[in-house]
Amino acid sequence: MMKKAKKTIYVAAATLILLTLLWLLQCLLMPKYMSKIPEGALIAEYYRDKGPHDVIFVGDCEVYENFSPITLWEEYGITSYIRGSAQQLIWQSYYLLEDTFRHEIPEAVVFNVLAMKYGTPQSEAYNRLNLDGMKLSASKIRCVLASMTEGEDFISYIFPLLRYHSRWSELTPEDFRYMFRRDQIGYSGYLMQKGVRPAVDVPGGLPLESYDFPDICWNYLDKMRGLCDSYGVELILIKAPSLYPYWYDEWDCQVVMYAENYGIKYYNLLKMCDEIGIDWSTDTYDLGLHLNVWGAEKLSLYFGKILSEDIGIADRRGEPEAARIWLEKAFAYYKEKNEVAK
Repeated sequence: MMKKAKKTIYVAAATLILLTLLWLLQCLLMPKYMSKIPEGALIAEYYRDKGPHDVIFVGDCEVYENFSPITLWEEYGITSYIRGSAQQLIWQSYYLLEDTFRHEIPEAVVFNVLAMKYGTPQSEAYNRLNLDGMKLSASKIRCVLASMTEGEDFISYIFPLLRYHSRWSELTPEDFRYMFRRDQIGYSGYLMQKGVRPAVDVPGGLPLESYDFPDICWNYLDKMRGLCDSYGVELILIKAPSLYPYWYDEWDCQVVMYAENYGIKYYNLLKMCDEIGIDWSTDTYDLGLHLNVWGAEKLSLYFGKILSEDIGIADRRGEPEAARIWLEKAFAYYKEKNEVAK
């Protein structure tokens, strides 16, 4: 009996040691997204942010590079977070919302409609930027299954070591430095861009064979609307200002009709650039694809008024705990902004 008990203990100890070593290897070999491709760090950062948030943004780079939650707080007292990621597809936005609602229920959700143009998974690289940072849950599992491209293995999303085990030759000191904890890259999900590259000779849109959005996108927009309705959360649709990819009037009309049919507010902010005050010679860092920090602050000042006056999002600047949290966030935000502005 004693020998059997010792054997059981040895097996358990060996198993624990093996699992610990595998976990350590996974921590080492997974990409860190610190100095390179920093947008890959955004999804995971949400779980250690100090909430709650009255407004949650979901979508692609047109939200995480174009809206500044710090500006929304300072000007209107709005607490917000951007759960954005590179080329985030609409089903990924939906499952990220499911995941978010496990942690908090906001007053409003803002979804950027550019993703309606994509009806199929685009690439494993973008999938990894969207999915590796999600905590394991039923929502993540469904999101992985919906997102995988041909040749991908489901199990590698659950155990990323199976995907990244060959990164030995790519390891840098950064991989060891950020093995267990990474620096904060975003500011409530906003990725600050400080360069200036004016938009010049922006091409117009080429004619398309069909302007109809894929059925899967409408299905997931319905699911997003239903999810928000079930929690009493207001869904707001937007088209963020960007000169490229081209946003067709035919696409816009479809979103307008959907919003009217279901009583949803839709704001095409691309059409409001003059009113917002966006100057495409100074407020973009990449020729008009996205805004830099100065453009994002202008857009946030404008959209914050909509959230405050049209949607009725509360001003929480008078709440001591919220004020303390956002003062810390603003300090880090302006430290980075001012370092670049010198």
